[in-house]
Order: sequence, then structure tokens, then C-alpha cells
Amino acid sequence: MPGTPTECLQRLLEGNQRFVANVRSDESAPSHFRRTELAASQKPFAVILGCSDSRVPAEIVFDQGLGELFVIRVAGNIVAPSQLASVEFAAQAFGTGLVVVLGHSQCGAVSATLDDLTPDRPEAPQTLNSIISRIRPVVVPLVELGSVNQLPREAIMRAAVRANIRASVDAIQRGTALLEKMVTSGEMLVVGAEYDLATGQVELLQALRTRGSTSPPPVSK
Repeated sequence: MPGTPTECLQRLLEGNQRFVANVRSDESAPSHFRRTELAASQKPFAVILGCSDSRVPAEIVFDQGLGELFVIRVAGNIVAPSQLASVEFAAQAFGTGLVVVLGHSQCGAVSATLDDLTPDRPEAPQTLNSIISRIRPVVVPLVELGSVNQLPREAIMRAAVRANIRASVDAIQRGTALLEKMVTSGEMLVVGAEYDLATGQVELLQALRTRGSTSPPPVSK
């Protein structure tokens, strides 16, 4: 059985620790043999809204097998109507009660947003702007703060990645009447996490569990 949202989250974190240690569980390694069994139905225990970056495949990062995760991938792990609909679909169709927004260090979409805010740079192509426009609102205050305090781009980038994760968590929690009801009742847990490309470690951003905050996250040198 999938378990409670908190138990499912623990299952993911344990899987990530195996990934970091370069080992695989006895269950996930041979899971492809369940292909025929899963053809008729599925029961994913978690939804992962992650970036399209080729270095962050959720099933591998969390050491999970076939049919265990409902994965939504989009550049910059943004939340647009189609992503909200996908989360709601998983909740309704499979009863999935855990949603993890998985951002990662050095996110290209966040970096492109920072570049777009740099004076005298050419405007981003319209197609790319459809992603940048969703990241820009949470990045602008950090760029302004960084400029005032003369912070290096690396510090602004780290804070921007996390701010973008927070924004996506909040967008899911408030995205539809059903999702908001499930979060309020405790049926659904929506958390944010950052994957470190260098270490493979997934770090939960605990502050993402607090709803309603509109202030930008701190930026340190």
C-alpha cells in the first residue's frame, strides 16, 4: 500500500539515499518485469513535478521502479494549466496524495531568466518567454536585492532556484478547488525539494510547507 503522504515522502528520501550511495533496492532493479501487470492499471504513490533536465530523471534519483511515480517534467519545473491538470488527474484517478516539486541546482531555465533581466541583453524568443514569464516574478526581487548588496550571480542563482520551487509549490496548493481542499484536509502533501547535480542529494525545502508567504527568500553571500 502507498501509505500516508508523509510515509510516501520518507520512501522517496530513502530511495534518494540509495541513489547517492550508488546502490539499488531489490524492488526497483527488476521492476521492468512488472510491465505486463501494470498494463491494466497503475497506482503511483507520488507525483513528481520536475525539470526536463536530462540529469534529473525522477525514477532514478529516487530509486523507484516502473509504475511507482507519476512524473511531470517541464523546463524550470513551472506550473502552467497543463501541469495543474496533470496533478489533479493523478489525485482523482489514482488517489495519489504526495506531490514533490523537484528543482535542481544550476537550472537552465532559471539562468535564462536571470540573463533576460540583464540590461541590454536581447529579448528572449517568444517560445522561451512562455517559461521565463512564469519564473520572472519571483526572480526580480532577488536580482534587485542582489544588485543593492553587490552579491555574486552564484548566490542570486541559488536563491532564485529555490524561490522558483516555492512558487510552484504554492501554485499547486492553490491551483484548483480540489487540490486546495485536499491540501487543507491533509489528504495531499505538497513539498518542494532541490536536487544537487554534483552530489545527487535531494534536499527538502521545509519552508515550502508554510503557505501564504509572499516575501522573497533570503540571499546570502
